[in-house]
Amino acid sequence: MNTHLKHWKEAATVILAAGRKLGADSLSSRTPLSAAASGSPQCSGHGRSHLPHRSRFDYDVLLLKRSGKSGFMPNAYVFPGGMVDSSDFSSDWLDIFKSFSHSPTFGLRSVTQALETRPPIFATDRLKLGSSIPGEVALRICALRETFEESGVLLVVSKTEEKRLLEDTCASSEHYKVNELCGSELTKWRTLVNQSPSNFIRLCRELEVLPNIWALHEWGNWLTPVGWYGVKRFDTAFFICCLQDIPHTLQDEKEIVRFQWSTPSEVLQSYQARELWIAPPQFYELSRMCRFPLLNDLHNFAHQRATEGCEQWLPVVSLKEDHAVSLLPGDKLYPLGTSGEDEADKSADHQQKDAQDDSALHRIVILDPYTTRLQITITPKYNHLLPLVEHALSHDSKSQL
Repeated sequence: MNTHLKHWKEAATVILAAGRKLGADSLSSRTPLSAAASGSPQCSGHGRSHLPHRSRFDYDVLLLKRSGKSGFMPNAYVFPGGMVDSSDFSSDWLDIFKSFSHSPTFGLRSVTQALETRPPIFATDRLKLGSSIPGEVALRICALRETFEESGVLLVVSKTEEKRLLEDTCASSEHYKVNELCGSELTKWRTLVNQSPSNFIRLCRELEVLPNIWALHEWGNWLTPVGWYGVKRFDTAFFICCLQDIPHTLQDEKEIVRFQWSTPSEVLQSYQARELWIAPPQFYELSRMCRFPLLNDLHNFAHQRATEGCEQWLPVVSLKEDHAVSLLPGDKLYPLGTSGEDEADKSADHQQKDAQDDSALHRIVILDPYTTRLQITITPKYNHLLPLVEHALSHDSKSQL
């Protein structure tokens, strides 16, 4: 783990999608991949009423409600995940993954993104920080451990599957399964891991399993903006994972007080109806997923795109009289040079226009805690996915700085 960071704590989260049967009124047509992944910019387009109906989705997404006593985003519905622990970088993992010692990243596929453009959370040389575990491995271990702690979902593979993994770690033809322990065994290990994250290593050793790091595909990197969610700030790696079926799930009754499996469109509609609250990163990512109502399409896109890499997104928030605007990289008003290593925390009042494109919009307009709008005219980098956005907002006075 990177103890040299002054303003952020490293964290990892996983967007967990799991298959379910389509409803009787579902549409038989598939979502065109060409339209969903084309990367063509949009600012108008689909209104919220045009979100795919929940019956079109053959998968749900796991969201966990944080405790109202939490020091970070109390009562928010979030994806499972949490802060990196030193045990995630423990050299003891070398023995667990010894069959993959020939690979510097334990069999993970190589990312083609140039190192100088990689987000620091992925690009940091962990050997220089005293860790023999690559960052891309440790961050996945963290996401898997936290998912187990918070929801009881244990994403591991048996040692007997090592041969298949060694032969083809790039296989994408099937969705992943969850290793199901009996109730008492699951409860025992979950209690132990909650007591000490290092017990996740012990779990893997004694049960002869491997954390399924290969099932997690790189998706994004969000940083907490200054002064927006309290004093805690996180540099979070986002992964995505597709499962065949919805696994047995339990909240931990500590940080997490409820879990919910719902389609992306259901979550967004419940948010708009003020039935639950999600933060802007969750709103953005769920809006992306609405492009893919079918799990197979989502899985194939995530698997194929993951080796492209991702951007580091540090939102720059400007508070106005009756709303807030959260600028993201690529927006015409996003301060140049803003990064997770730059603690100048440039506000939108110190704008530097991108002279190359005065029409570029990449922003989240927050009218109130339950009313969020996306304005996007940019083409996403690294072959990523555009969110499904509401009807044109470019003429909405509240969307302008």
